Amino acid sequence: MRAKVWCLFLLMLCISATSYAAETGKKSDDKKAYTMEEVVVTESKIPQSEENVTQKIDVFTREEIERTSYNNRNISEIFRYQPGTFISVLSRNDANWGSYGGLGPKYNVYLLDGLPIDSFVDTMSLDPWILERAEVHRGPASVMYPNYLNMDFAGNEAPLAGITNLILKDKIDIPQTRIRLGYGSWNTFNTKLYHQGSKGNFNYFIGSSYEQSDYTDYGTDPSWLNMIDDPEYKKTKLYFKAAYFIEPDKHSVSLFAHHTQHTGDAGRPNRGFDHLYDTINATYKNQINDAWNLQFKAGYRYYERSWEEDNFPDLSLREKGAVKQNIFPADLAVNFKHMGNSVLTFGSDYQHVDYKTTSEVDGEESAGNKVDAMNLGVYVQEKFVYDRWVFRAGARYNYTKHEYDLISGVEPSENDKSWDKILWSAGVRYNAMPNLAVYANAGKSYLVPSAKSVGGTLSLEDLGEPGKNGQLPNPDLDPESGIGYDLGVEFTPMDALYLGVRGFYNEVDDAIVTNRVSEDPSQSQDINAGKAKSIGAEIEIKHYLNQHISWFANYTYTNSEVENEVDPDQDGSDVTFVPDYVANIGITASLPYDIAISPYLHAVGKYYDSTSKSGRTKFGPYEIVNVSASAVLLKKKDYQANLHIDLNNLTDKKYKMPWQFQDPGFNAHAGIEIVF
Repeated sequence: MRAKVWCLFLLMLCISATSYAAETGKKSDDKKAYTMEEVVVTESKIPQSEENVTQKIDVFTREEIERTSYNNRNISEIFRYQPGTFISVLSRNDANWGSYGGLGPKYNVYLLDGLPIDSFVDTMSLDPWILERAEVHRGPASVMYPNYLNMDFAGNEAPLAGITNLILKDKIDIPQTRIRLGYGSWNTFNTKLYHQGSKGNFNYFIGSSYEQSDYTDYGTDPSWLNMIDDPEYKKTKLYFKAAYFIEPDKHSVSLFAHHTQHTGDAGRPNRGFDHLYDTINATYKNQINDAWNLQFKAGYRYYERSWEEDNFPDLSLREKGAVKQNIFPADLAVNFKHMGNSVLTFGSDYQHVDYKTTSEVDGEESAGNKVDAMNLGVYVQEKFVYDRWVFRAGARYNYTKHEYDLISGVEPSENDKSWDKILWSAGVRYNAMPNLAVYANAGKSYLVPSAKSVGGTLSLEDLGEPGKNGQLPNPDLDPESGIGYDLGVEFTPMDALYLGVRGFYNEVDDAIVTNRVSEDPSQSQDINAGKAKSIGAEIEIKHYLNQHISWFANYTYTNSEVENEVDPDQDGSDVTFVPDYVANIGITASLPYDIAISPYLHAVGKYYDSTSKSGRTKFGPYEIVNVSASAVLLKKKDYQANLHIDLNNLTDKKYKMPWQFQDPGFNAHAGIEIVF
């Protein structure tokens, strides 16, 4: 399969070379319309030209976001075909357990308009129609953004291998109303309603969506999931944003709110679930003058997940479990532009979280883990631009404190822990020519064990007990410290052709990894695996042939290793969830009669679910083909009707994933959209 991928890549390269030869000596007035985005906001928290940024930042436009097939209803799927990233969403009811930069799923911090969100839960919750664009900051930890104090899933998240910034629509240029009805495989029905508009300096959008499905068995055979019926679900989303420009393009306030309710069952009578997610962002921006800019952002994230467990094979109810989190993030940033394009940025960020797990047996509720935590950071970064050179250096002081009221239902002997650390980040870029640049970056990260890692969702006595699915506690975890490096070259031999090569090296001491302990029951435990190292290389090409056809191809090779002199079973093992290669090829073609089609090939190498060489399970390699298509059915002066079709996993590849999950194979979805 790898040979087939490279043959297809070489074919595309030949097409590009032919196109380049044909364009020699010929001017193209519209070619600039197809070049990459030139302005990014994630690097300094204000708009910056890419040529003045040392990090590699990818921009995903609204058109690309709209074109994405959300097979598992997860925003992370936008980034599936990006180099250096492995997106592995387990199902429509579960999170993404992929990897970034040769490390696990918690080493890329997700942001919503610059404020941290959870890369596991919020990507399942947020609706893609809220986004104007997305930016992915590939590379070593940035001091501009904090760790996210998520206590659920894989725990706290750090920006060691990158940052993903989901950017909301802000200024509304034209009023628009969209209505979409869709139907697809597994009796999936959905409807979406969206409206945006403006009046004077007031801009807004509001929307909602609803989906229900009989779905299908997404477990392996046999599997601890043991579905005896279709795992039905219903998902409702409501959201709005209002922005008022006190002074257009300079001074504004905005408020965004998003609510998701996700209910259903896991294919058995007493395996129901009911999840609630709320997300709020409030923002104040003030471009005081040409030199000074001030931003203050504050938010609220509420996560409530509840589920049932039965006594399988006896289907009677055994217990009900629940997790609740309240997280309050805030950030104050000040920018000072000086000496042309140079920027000094300084500020402070804060987070507070309360986390609680409970279980209910025979109507009696008991608490498992109860933790309060806070994180305070102070940061400064100077980016100095001189002629063709860009130099960047920054530092962060970070203080984290956890207060443990209960761990595994018992008051611990040590009620609180605190950690503080000084982190740094640096980079350089040399714009050798207008179409050639070289860049390098380095940065430190620091990650403390989360409450779920320490207290688990089970007790140690539950090890191997039938029906006891979840995570075992580990109160002896140490914090981990990481460092990352990257080096890359960007080359644009012509305006619409981009070539990129990037190498990366990441190293984590006392790496906290999630190991599978048991398959049935499905149990895991977080451990300090020793030193985790990953080294890799990315090669990518993007070519906008003309206004009708564009294509891309990329290949990422990663070699990861765990060093543990104490445990020979882990020493020399691979880092969990990290494939040895990921390859992607895609084409977008605009055909006659307003038809657009985008076929994508996604190929994944082998990876493992545990650092134990004797007990791990191998996954991959596998390849999948997805196709997204659209057509204009009717176009009038005041409205337009469009058809959207998604064909996922065309070859019906039922590949296995960790935790005994499995891709259910080919599925299709079609929708009619009316745009006013």
